[in-house]
Amino acid sequence: MKIKPAPHTLNRAEFIATFGGIYEHSPWVAETLYDQGLDPGDANPIIITKRMCAIVDSAGTAQQTLLLCAHPELAGKLAVAKSLTAESAAEQASAQLDQCSTEEFAEFQALNKRYQEMFSHPFIIAVRNLDRKKILSAFRNRVKNSPDVEFSIALAEVHKIAQLRLDQLAIQ
Repeated sequence: MKIKPAPHTLNRAEFIATFGGIYEHSPWVAETLYDQGLDPGDANPIIITKRMCAIVDSAGTAQQTLLLCAHPELAGKLAVAKSLTAESAAEQASAQLDQCSTEEFAEFQALNKRYQEMFSHPFIIAVRNLDRKKILSAFRNRVKNSPDVEFSIALAEVHKIAQLRLDQLAIQ
């Protein structure tokens, strides 16, 4: 699989337009990658994913926290207002979060509030290939974690989301 057009063939503006949304509302990841330099190997989604993950992992806690806070709540206010990014809207719809029952929606709202109060960032999970029941189960369990554990899990989930988004840009 290769990403088309090959990242190393794009100018900075084209690269940022294509890859700036891989990490939700955090184009700085793509900007940093472009500034580090690109080569033909970066057309491989595995390689570019590793490079982008390394940028985030080395960014420091403050920048990582901003990255986590850039993510929307699941079945939250932005979803209701239809203000999600195209990527987030598609991902949440794939898990049918836009079709919650009244009870499920109320539980998402309560968990979102509790989680935000405990961890100061939204609950993040790579929802693609999950359904509402699995997501709610994970949500119920993860809200019991310590802040340090949950920060690490949320960051790992952000990386999964980025990988899935990069994989979508690849063709056989």
